[in-house]
Amino acid sequence: MNAPEKLGKFVVAQELGRGSTGTVYLCHDSFLGKDVAIKVYSLDAGTDEKTVQTRRKLFFNEAYLAGKMNHPNILPIYDAGEDGGHCYVVMEYVRGAQPLTLFCRAGNLLPVRKIVEIIFKCAKALDYAHRKGLVHRDIKPGNIMMTADGDVRIVDFGVAHMAGNDGGQLKGLVGSPSYMAPEQMRQQPSTVQTDLYSLGVVMYELLTGKRPYYGNNLARLVHQIIYATAPPVHTLRADVPPVLEDIVDKSLDKDVTRRYQTGLEFATDLTRAVRTLDKLSEELAEQERFNILRRLAFFEDFSYPEVYEVLQASRWQSYGPGENVVTEGELDDCFLVMVLGSADVRRGGQVVGRLSEGDCYGEAPYLPERRAMAGIVAATPMSVLRVNATLIEQASTQCQLRFHKMFLRALIERLAHGRKGEAAAPKPQAVTQKH
Repeated sequence: MNAPEKLGKFVVAQELGRGSTGTVYLCHDSFLGKDVAIKVYSLDAGTDEKTVQTRRKLFFNEAYLAGKMNHPNILPIYDAGEDGGHCYVVMEYVRGAQPLTLFCRAGNLLPVRKIVEIIFKCAKALDYAHRKGLVHRDIKPGNIMMTADGDVRIVDFGVAHMAGNDGGQLKGLVGSPSYMAPEQMRQQPSTVQTDLYSLGVVMYELLTGKRPYYGNNLARLVHQIIYATAPPVHTLRADVPPVLEDIVDKSLDKDVTRRYQTGLEFATDLTRAVRTLDKLSEELAEQERFNILRRLAFFEDFSYPEVYEVLQASRWQSYGPGENVVTEGELDDCFLVMVLGSADVRRGGQVVGRLSEGDCYGEAPYLPERRAMAGIVAATPMSVLRVNATLIEQASTQCQLRFHKMFLRALIERLAHGRKGEAAAPKPQAVTQKH
């Protein structure tokens, strides 16, 4: 099909993509002064009559939805029309959008948290559509677009079933076989649960890079979908927590009554999963910080429980080069332990020392006025453990004794070497492993 110069009031700029049913063009609306995407259905004279009739139904189906769908995660259809033998629908143009199929391959999988966000938005969008009496019937990665800023849009409602629009409906087996639910394969009516099953397949594929069922022909695929059990998600991707695997399993249940009944129910479970993921993330972050502290010479003599006590009394802070960590003369009730990077010790604007990993700073809590006698400025990207003097006093006696022993040792070594100002204590050799 040759590209038309105009479609109604829209000026055709360029071709964006070509599919089995038609071509999508970037067009400009001169009246509103904005770009739109227009899908033109292929109804060429050389196409057989059955195919033409099918495509006309697809066109009328999408045209019926023009102006009826208003959800941030559903691509809106603005208008539809016929011009010079061309049937077309006018849609929002989303610059830089890509289909999720790009993120269903090993080596290009998205982070688990991002996948949960995508499926959550899709579940909410489907819930909106279902409440309007619409069943999409062709949910798959290729029909979900991710925008340049990471948002999503569900597209292509050509085979959708909508209450009150029976004249434009396609009958029989419609959709993409790999994403069809068992009841679709049996050519039973598509329902809300059919869409949610398909969304579960998309979630499975985004998480693992594989579809739950494969077949070298349609008959084999149908048998797999109806009777087989999909490989557990964790066997294909180890970092998927059980709470998400349970959600996938429920969405793929072959029994419709045990599947999610609404998109809202699906989204609610995903929300609960995010809370679990956040908790796991915090636990992993704390474990990683614990491991880093155990490698520092400052904590060489601390037991495992004592290191955790220090963490509970501390804040882990990061700074970029040139940022103030401590301001000279300010009230200070904290000890500092350098964790990563290095910092300059400054007094009166002059550099008087350098702090590196494992060094400590903070005599202020020992002084009556508790004011910092020098400033600390990050020399490189750095992280510091800021230990609250009041909170450390609530730690176990053994932890307090060990902590203050290390700081007093730093002071004594500084005096013994005749250092002036607030320069750091000599850095001991880092401990690489502690049993």
